[in-house]
Order: sequence, then C-alpha cells, then structure tokens
Amino acid sequence: MNENENKNSEHPEGIEEPKKNSRRARPTKKTQSQALQEALGIQPDDLKDIEGKLSVIKFLDYFSEEPLDFAFKERSIDQYIKRITERIDKFDTAGEEDKLLKKGFEDKKILEAVERIKIKTEELAISKGINKPVEKRLRNLNLIITAPLLGIALLFFILPLFGIDISFFMLPLLCVFCMVPQFVRNSTVKKWFRFKEENRDELYTKNRDDILVLKSYVGEILSNVRSNLIELKVPLELIKFSLFHRDYEDLNVINQKQMRGLTEYYVSFEYPEGMEAFPIPTALQQQYNQPIFPEKKKGDKLEKNFVVLTEMKGKEGIITSFLPRLKDNLADKINQMLSESEFTESDLEFSKIIPNYSSDAAIYCICGEIAKIETVNVCNWKNKFKFYLFEGRQCKCGDQIYAISLMDEDDSIPEELKDVFLS
Repeated sequence: MNENENKNSEHPEGIEEPKKNSRRARPTKKTQSQALQEALGIQPDDLKDIEGKLSVIKFLDYFSEEPLDFAFKERSIDQYIKRITERIDKFDTAGEEDKLLKKGFEDKKILEAVERIKIKTEELAISKGINKPVEKRLRNLNLIITAPLLGIALLFFILPLFGIDISFFMLPLLCVFCMVPQFVRNSTVKKWFRFKEENRDELYTKNRDDILVLKSYVGEILSNVRSNLIELKVPLELIKFSLFHRDYEDLNVINQKQMRGLTEYYVSFEYPEGMEAFPIPTALQQQYNQPIFPEKKKGDKLEKNFVVLTEMKGKEGIITSFLPRLKDNLADKINQMLSESEFTESDLEFSKIIPNYSSDAAIYCICGEIAKIETVNVCNWKNKFKFYLFEGRQCKCGDQIYAISLMDEDDSIPEELKDVFLS
C-alpha cells in the first residue's frame, strides 16, 4: 500500500477528527464531535455509537474492495475483528434496530465471509509467487541493501588510515547511498500496484459471493446510521466520510480522490425523499463549508502531466474529435485553474463522452501508452466556465495523466484561459 492507502486501512474510523497540533502552536480546537454536541445538544454516547458503526462500515468496505492489502496480516485483521465483535456485542443492550443489526451480522456470517476472502486471497497471491505483505518485503529489501552500504561506509573510515586515498570515489558512492534504496523501494511498490491491478478481476470472481454479503451488510449499517442521525436531527450534510465503493443506497458522492489503482469517494447521507433538510446551526457553517480536499500547501508536489484536447469538436458533452497536446509548460496555470474550480462527477460515462476512443483518437501517456481514463469530473471555474477533467489510471511507467477539454466546441473560453484550451 502507499502511504494514503495504509492510513485508510490502519485507521478506518468514522467521523474524522482534525489532527492534534502542538499547544504552543495554536489553541486547542474542538473536535467535530464536540462541536456537534454543543450546537445540537447531542449526548456524547449517541455520537460514539454512530462513530463505532462508521468504523465497522469503513473496515468491511475497504476489506471487500482491497483484500490484497490485508493478505498475510493476521495480527492486523485480528485487531479489526476484535473491535468489530466488541461493537456488535453492544447492540444487544441497545434498541430494536441495533438488535436487528446484530442478528444480521450473525445470519450473514460476516466473520466467516471475511475469513474465506482472506484465505482465497492469500491462496491466489501464493500461486503468483507472493507470500508476504509488501511492507515486510520492503523491510527485508532495506536490510539487504543497507548491509553492504554500511560495509562500504566502514571502508571510508578504514582505508584512509592505511594511506589509501578514496576521495575520488566519494561522490559516486554517496549517489549510490542515496539513490539505490529509493529506486528499489519505488520499483517494489510499482510492481505491487501492478500485481493488484492485474489480479483485481480474478480476486473479485473468486470472492464474489462473500464480497456481496459484506457489501449488503454495510448497506444495512449505513441505513441504520442515517436513521440514527435523522432521529437526533443532525444535518446530514455535516457527516462526511470516505468509502471505496460508491454504489450504496442513500448516499451523495461529494468528491473523489484517485490513488494508485483505487478511488476513494467522499460521501454524505441523502435525506429521505420528500423530507426537508435540517437547518445547519451558524456555529457549524464553517465546518460544513470546509473543502473536502484541503488546498495544497507550499512545497507540496503539484501535478504536471496535463494533456489538453485542442481543436475539439463536439456538442453537449459528446466529443467527436480532438488533438491531444501535452501542456506541461502551463502546469502551474492549470493547477491554479483547477484550484479555483468546483468539481462534480460527470453524469456521462467516459465511453459515451468519447465513443470512438481508440489508437486513432486517444489520450496518451508521456511514455506513449494509451491512457486508461478512470474518472471524469465536470469542473466549474469561478461559476463562469465549465470543462472536463479526465483522470487516467496510473500507467505502467508509473506516471499518471490528466486531460482537460471543452464540453462543447461553441463554449466561450474566458480570455485568461485561452492559452490553456487553444492550440
């Protein structure tokens, strides 16, 4: 797993709390739970119950989407199972709806389904030559690499004592010290993500029935949580959390983030049809308006692989022809344009937006491979101008392509963006 994935798999919590900062740096902030309690008069135990259910949801959802991330991790899975079991056992002393959740957990044999998925996933991994988690392989590789490098470092101190000048070797060896470990780690991680992607369909086929059982139970808990929030009169828009499967009922997909081989969806609950939304207290307006994706801090790496579909021909969101042009020289301006835009997922699938996508009309990675588009967003720039943002799957070369395009050849391009969209 990459760093982001690891965080999600190790900490699948419910309502997320802001990171704790040093008391010297700034005053202590209220957590989201505390803010909700004060503004809405909710009891702490009610929110803890909801948070507990969301943590069960996030583990089962993530596990069903990425079982390979849990392969050969007995201790990690045992910890999750222990927490889940403890939370499910508490449903016995709760209301009737929670008792039904426990009954569903037992009737669907959730723990048995998790165990079967784990066994089948590890069997497939072993059959393909993998018998340990990627983190352990990285640690082993680091030890293998570090030992000889330490030996070389020792020579730096010993040889000069015998009058042997090795200063002319210093720079090349320092480069090796810095580059080799990073190169090996990157290579291993890329192979791991490629392995996951190549075996995703086979894994799903082998575990289909059990995966559907887990997702069905996740849907039951989501429905229960929504009912709890409505009963407490919590504005549903305030409860934002992330999932890796988007087709559960009664959810709004607010935004999404593409990670290597995986899409993380940020969601909130929908109100029942015909129900009026609860008003959001003034004290919670700032929390509601916070962006799902925080702005990049100075020094963060910005995307640069931007392809623009110039000379675009098409009407009403359907693109019939275009010339792809790499505009990495305008990466800073494009990143700024995107940061000033609001994102919504396109109603049209990519296959319908560019129906003749092929080698004759394709978006290419910088290595020459045809980009496989996974996500299509409609971007609204300053409420003045809309355009497409296509996000490509990570290529075999390790790069990821982003493409932008007009939605209609007759769209009026703002003057300040013409150098981006025109040839």
